[in-house]
Amino acid sequence: MNLDVLMQYFVQYGAAAIFVIVLLEYMNLPGFPAGVIMPLAGVWAARGGIRFPAAFLITVAAGLLGSWILYLLGYVGGDLFLKWYLKKFPGHRQAIDRNFDMLRKRGCIGVFVSKLIPMVRTLISIPAGVLKMDFWKYTVSSALGVAAWNLFFVGAGYFLGDAVLRYLA
Repeated sequence: MNLDVLMQYFVQYGAAAIFVIVLLEYMNLPGFPAGVIMPLAGVWAARGGIRFPAAFLITVAAGLLGSWILYLLGYVGGDLFLKWYLKKFPGHRQAIDRNFDMLRKRGCIGVFVSKLIPMVRTLISIPAGVLKMDFWKYTVSSALGVAAWNLFFVGAGYFLGDAVLRYLA
């Protein structure tokens, strides 16, 4: 799918398109990478389709909701899933143990920093849930990390506009 088609989704479905696509990305589901969608939301805002603060806040709300869903999955069923996964892929135990140790040591700071690292940022919510981190502390550190990440990408699209489109094409 090309960028013009994505921009047409924004025009046709408005903010709902941004919300749904970013939500799916934060839930680590197949779709469009945030590095494409969020700059396009910024370009759309720069062209007057939506105000920049609205585009930014929509992406943060979608990212936070996706993070909450994965946190809840980890909180409720994470132990069972982890046992099954490690039985199937025992070679991953060391990497998983490192992530859990980092969260135990760093807590909220670990969540915040993880939200700034590609790939890790969407997955960190599950171990946070498995470890039963305080939900409100998790929410604040997650929201701050999501906001920083999204501000960069939506802002890049807004301020760099057509240059971003040429780069993404």
